[in-house]
Amino acid sequence: MCQHRGSSKTSEAEDMTVRSGREFLAIPGPTTMPDEVLSAMHRPAIDIYAGPLIGMTDSILARLALLFRTARRPYIYIANGHGAWEAALTNVLSKGDKVLVLESGRFATGWGAMAQGLGCEVEVLAGEWSRAVRPEAVAARLAADRGGSIKAVLVVQVDTASGVVNDIPAIGAAIRAAGHDALYCVDAVASLGCMPFEMDAWGIDIAMAASQKGLMTPPGLSFVAASARAREIHKQAGLRTPYWDWTAREGEEHYRKYAGTAPEHLLFGLDKALEMMFAEGLDAIFERHRILAAAVQEAVEVWSQAGTLGFSINTSRERAPTVTAIRLDGDGLSARLLDYCHTKCGVVLGRALGDLSGRGFRIAHMGHVNAPMVLGTLGVVEMGLQALGVPHGKGGVSAAISRLAREVEA
Repeated sequence: MCQHRGSSKTSEAEDMTVRSGREFLAIPGPTTMPDEVLSAMHRPAIDIYAGPLIGMTDSILARLALLFRTARRPYIYIANGHGAWEAALTNVLSKGDKVLVLESGRFATGWGAMAQGLGCEVEVLAGEWSRAVRPEAVAARLAADRGGSIKAVLVVQVDTASGVVNDIPAIGAAIRAAGHDALYCVDAVASLGCMPFEMDAWGIDIAMAASQKGLMTPPGLSFVAASARAREIHKQAGLRTPYWDWTAREGEEHYRKYAGTAPEHLLFGLDKALEMMFAEGLDAIFERHRILAAAVQEAVEVWSQAGTLGFSINTSRERAPTVTAIRLDGDGLSARLLDYCHTKCGVVLGRALGDLSGRGFRIAHMGHVNAPMVLGTLGVVEMGLQALGVPHGKGGVSAAISRLAREVEA
């Protein structure tokens, strides 16, 4: 009888969870949506040809241009980031054109794979998952391309798989220093609205982003901004197709901006998200992301003291302000930690991708996120490490709190 009761208590303990309540989504997209954005979408459809929707479109485009920091009007697509990748490529390239992909994780090479699928020649400037793109290597490769065979350079500002942030202005300066005419194309999906981005000032020809990360809106919208030079090259592009085509989207009729029916409810949500962002102020948003990222990285620094886990990116200045990728050694250990945090505590961490698949996890800190959300996530991770017996330095959450207390003065 006693043995039976003991077994029952053990079973009850194994089944016990503390996950009831609001789930914390700590994955790098889709990110947590504000209640205000959800409420804005909870309304009837309106006339797609009338003034209110036309006015909303004009307002959204103007604010997107402010986010990209460009004088030119961006384009809106009913698509995820992969759609914006395709839009960027097809509007300026022709079959057989060569593109140079700057590797620093999974996503620039994914963009390159799409270019290859479209019939372009792709060269990858090999990089490491533990560090950012080296601008000097970019300059050297382009300087060696004396015939100008490379038509475009593809890079991401933040790679959510490796957790790296690339120095976009320095890479742009390297391209110009090489005296090369390649179009400079930047993926800002995991950075736009979270950290500085200066399309015109940094000499970027094409920039793209999507709605489901820093812009706090459901997946389904993506955006492309193009320089005057890119628009001129566009006129001769052989890969242009009706849906993605920039020229077709510049017609006077409102429906042309969406190549058909406007995605009204996604626009309602985006309009509210942009309203919230500009009310907070972009500089304040960038600082909030920097501070919260520093708190997360302070915790990981402490946890890593036991040697079982550590950063994917070796150098602190190359770690993204929107997501932290963490290496975790041990067969199946990362899967157990992810499962524990989710099923026992209601915190959804990001799975490791690419070269880190099955050997780590990711903590996103982008978009609609604040100190309690970050500290709650870190607390559950530290709880999971302890519950699973994972060797780790003690006091990571306390270190994060101390960092926040220093940064956010009374």
